[in-house]
Amino acid sequence: MIVAFSVAPSGTGRADGSVSDAVAAAVTIVRDSGLPHRTSAMFTELEGTWEECFDVVKRATQAVLPFGSRVSLVLKADIRPGYEGQLDSKLERLEAAIEKRDDQAHS
Repeated sequence: MIVAFSVAPSGTGRADGSVSDAVAAAVTIVRDSGLPHRTSAMFTELEGTWEECFDVVKRATQAVLPFGSRVSLVLKADIRPGYEGQLDSKLERLEAAIEKRDDQAHS
């Protein structure tokens, strides 16, 4: 499965509203998990079994708790039994489809 999640504190008391320290604590948990992952400006994607992914999401969420009075967690999952390596494969298929579309448009 692939899990895309975003976890951030609120009620941090910081004048600038930054949550980068809290997000760094969460992303460190993800990186230390050893699971395939990718972090962008808004989400972290993680690939593994149900148990592996949700253990990491739980620990990442717990790592953010000390940074504010509450925590927001946004989560989306792509559950596809029997498939691995989809974190990269899905993007490769997308790029191939775009290239094919571009080739057809220029023919």
